Amino acid sequence: MKLVHLSNQQFASDNYAGICPEAWSAMEIANSGHAAAYGNDNWTQRSSDCFRSLFQKEDCEVFFVFNGTAANSLALASLCQSYHSVICSDYAHVETDECGAPEFFSNGSKLLIANTPDGKLTPEAIREIAGKRKDIHYPKPRVVTITQPTETGLVYTVDEIKAISAVCRELNLRLHMDGSRFANACASLGCEPSDITWRAGADVLCFGGTKNGMAVGEAILFFNRDLAEDFDYRCKQAGQLASKMRFLSAPWIGMLEGGAWLKNARHANNAAQRLASQIEDVQNIRLMFPVNANAVFLEAPDYVLNNLREKGWNFYTFIGGGARFMFSWDASLDRVDILASDIRECAVECRL
Repeated sequence: MKLVHLSNQQFASDNYAGICPEAWSAMEIANSGHAAAYGNDNWTQRSSDCFRSLFQKEDCEVFFVFNGTAANSLALASLCQSYHSVICSDYAHVETDECGAPEFFSNGSKLLIANTPDGKLTPEAIREIAGKRKDIHYPKPRVVTITQPTETGLVYTVDEIKAISAVCRELNLRLHMDGSRFANACASLGCEPSDITWRAGADVLCFGGTKNGMAVGEAILFFNRDLAEDFDYRCKQAGQLASKMRFLSAPWIGMLEGGAWLKNARHANNAAQRLASQIEDVQNIRLMFPVNANAVFLEAPDYVLNNLREKGWNFYTFIGGGARFMFSWDASLDRVDILASDIRECAVECRL
């Protein structure tokens, strides 16, 4: 893998990264001559078939939208009526970072929040919320949404997803998966994509492309074809039907056919593990969560974090006040080592 090594490469977000060569090349190839609009092109058909092959699910329906907020919100809206509710973690992106879009696109479906110390929903939490009230004055629970990996960087195991799915089936709830970093979860678990989606009981997956090395674009996979009825109309109404759809769909061919999606995720995960292994023994520094995927969360005194900022490092502190470092497909391992060295140095300076 040829990696971009920038002296000022930052790890505040994997959205900082550019486009990986495979996605760029596929888009360039698609940019030849004319092709039918609105998804009626060979590129969109081919990329949809790539997903069906990858997930070993020939009858799944595939849709392409511009971003994760649209993917999650439209998928949830398709599973709900306005009087329904969606059970999610209090860390969930749909709750904290989508500006009410799930409620907007569903015409009012309420999010029911479970307090989760690590961002993971559990069967017990789902059962408690779903059974809290059953009267007509309360929005009826209809969907559970989980993030894979979670916003804290944790990965749901196959058994954990199966356990959640079992509760969903028992309570007549649908299971939606926000997979903005789904590739990183697959790389972490070393499993087939089907093992943690439809085989484990998930109904709908939003597969993130942007954070995996693409310029823009997410794929929505309905493993139950009946649930996708009229979803193309929903996308059109929401302004998510690309007229030149081939430029949303073609990069997926480059990502999926040669395995770049998994290679990119493995590299990002390895970069996170590299940082964690170099700082886990530093005094005054604590890993807030196990490092399962491509995120590292550090708890440190304010003066340590301030010193890091003075050294030029950017990071977010929106989860528990800790510093989040997120690694992308092109993370420079040399730059990771520099970050680790700076963290150690700041911690030492603060003890003197």
